Formats: sequence, C-alpha cells, structure tokens
Amino acid sequence: MQFEISREALIKPLQLVTGVVERRQTLPVLSNVLLALDKGALALTGTDLEVELIGKVAVDNGQGDGEITVPARKLMDICKSLPEDALIKFSTEEGKAIIRVGRSRFSLVTLPASDFPSVEESKGSFEISVSRVALKSMLDNTSFAMAQQDVRYYLNGLLLEVTPDFLRVVATDGHRLALHTEKMAVGVASKHQVIVPRKGVSELSRLLAEGDDEVSLVIGNNNIRVKTRNYTFTSKLVDGKFPDYDRVLPKGGDKVMIGNRNGLKQALSRAAILSNEKFRGIRLMLAKDELRILANNPEQEEAEDVVSVEYSSSPLEIGFNVSYLIDVLNVVTTETVQMVLSDTNSSVLMQATEGSPALFVVMPMRL
Repeated sequence: MQFEISREALIKPLQLVTGVVERRQTLPVLSNVLLALDKGALALTGTDLEVELIGKVAVDNGQGDGEITVPARKLMDICKSLPEDALIKFSTEEGKAIIRVGRSRFSLVTLPASDFPSVEESKGSFEISVSRVALKSMLDNTSFAMAQQDVRYYLNGLLLEVTPDFLRVVATDGHRLALHTEKMAVGVASKHQVIVPRKGVSELSRLLAEGDDEVSLVIGNNNIRVKTRNYTFTSKLVDGKFPDYDRVLPKGGDKVMIGNRNGLKQALSRAAILSNEKFRGIRLMLAKDELRILANNPEQEEAEDVVSVEYSSSPLEIGFNVSYLIDVLNVVTTETVQMVLSDTNSSVLMQATEGSPALFVVMPMRL
C-alpha cells in the first residue's frame, strides 16, 4: 500500500478524524486512525466506539489498495510539523508505516485493520436532507444548555425532533433550556425523537463549520449518521426519554423588555465580577425603560449597573444565575434581545426578536 498526498490535502480531514479519537484508550487500536486506500481515494476513520468519523480525500500514485491503522496523534503531529508545501510519500513495509517527506523519514508502528471496530448501520432508519448552515446554527444555538455529567444521563445530550413540518433541537440541564426550530417539509409521516450525546454534538458542530451545501441526516433506532460531500459522521444515540420540554416553556408572560444585546451582556459581565463565585446570583430590577442590575458576595462587595431598555409594564424584581443569561446573549446574534417575564417566581423566555427560530428559557433564583 503506497500513495502520495500534499500536506494541505491531508491535514484537514486528519484533524477532524483525530478529534474523535480519545487520548486514553483501553483498546490500543482505538488510539489509531484507519487508513483505507481504494482506487486513488484515501478514507481516514477515527472512532471511540460512541462516535465515528470517516473522511475521504484523493491521493496521487496510489498502488496496492488496502487498509492499515496508524497512531492518530503521532501522524497528526508529524503532519503539523511539516512545511506547508510538503509532499508526503506514504508506504507500508514489514508491518510499519513509512512516511517520507524530502530528506525526512518517519516509521510508525501499525495494527491490523481487522482489529478496528466499525459502527453498524442502524435498523429502522430514515433519511432527510437539511442545509449545513441551518444544522450548524441549530447546534450552536442550543448545545451550551446541555447538562454535564448529570445523573439524569438523558440530559447530557441534545434532543433531535423530526416532524412532518419541522426539525427541532432542544437542550436542557434542568435550570435552563434552549430550543431551535427550522420549518421545513421533512417528508416523514409521524414525530420522531432521538437524543444525541454531548461528544457527538460537539464533533458534528466542528464538522459542519465550513461549506453551505446540503447534508444528509440518517436517523435510526441506535445511531444517527450525517453525510456530507467528503465525510460520514456516525454517533450512537442516548437510550432514554427526554423530558416534555413543552411544559417548561413559559406561557402567558405579560411583561416584555427589549434591550441592546451587547449593552446587556457588558453590564451583566461587569456585575458578575462581584457576584457570589459559587451561586453566581444577580438581581434584576425592572422599572419604566430602565433595568437595574445588582450583585453582591459574601465579602460584602457590591456592584450596580443601570441599562436603558424598552419596558412599560409594572416594576419587577427577579434573581438569576448571571452565567445563564450571558450564555444566551453569547449565541444570539441580533442587535436587540427580548425578555418576556410574568412574576418573580416564573422563568423568563428570551429570544432575539418575536418569531425567531431560537427560544431560551432561564429559571429564576431565590436571592
């Protein structure tokens, strides 16, 4: 098995595939990347048994089609250290992978491709087509609200809901919720819900970073597969039931505040400096066209900031975890943001503008 490839052509797929590979593995072969040469095309595969990514790239002078696995991080580090215009000559000799670049030569230990696990095609799957930009936006707008290592394991992932009329993603950690809906004719007869694990979401978001083409989404009972022009991404699904998010969405809020997103974010960030480091609580006091932000900590230090907003309802005082509000303002991209409230003990509904595809819910704190 031998081929030639430029460093520039190899480094991007190798970076994406290596990102899936865990640094510490119980199975040695899982630290490797599978290289498969077939008719002038090289397929690179990385997996941790939960997530799998296959990238394809064209090579020159390919001879002796076959498969071999090599250490992913070492191959990645070698490629990074090479000059940008380097031409890599790859071959296999006596169970070793030989990489020649100019006057440099590297010899890597290999493991047989037969030891490399693959994620099986899921049964009962159906396929839908979605814009890469839309899917990336959906993940970026919601993934921050996923739980981290929660005992309620189904919260450590993202709900993907497919209906005949729309595609929706939802994330919650029990204290806040993010939801993004894209209206489209999906072509399914009934509603389907699956939970994609945290690592699957982050690796998929990295994969979708470039390009504006359509991607294919294959959803099965055990895994989800996303196909782009040069990549096939597969992730196992979380086996669990996601909470009924519709019950969490606040309804009937009669107090609406509209403010400048950047101004609010800066004021909240300033107040956060003197909030309690553990609980991160701040107090919002709303009056006519004015928002007063107050924070204090056990050292008796205090912060106060006043922001001009659009607000014409009765005065309201409410407490929040400041980090949750800032997280929402970080993903909203519009100039203004809207907050719909009802009373001191009810969650706030935040969105860019009325009718926007992304909604955010933050529960209040007792201060």
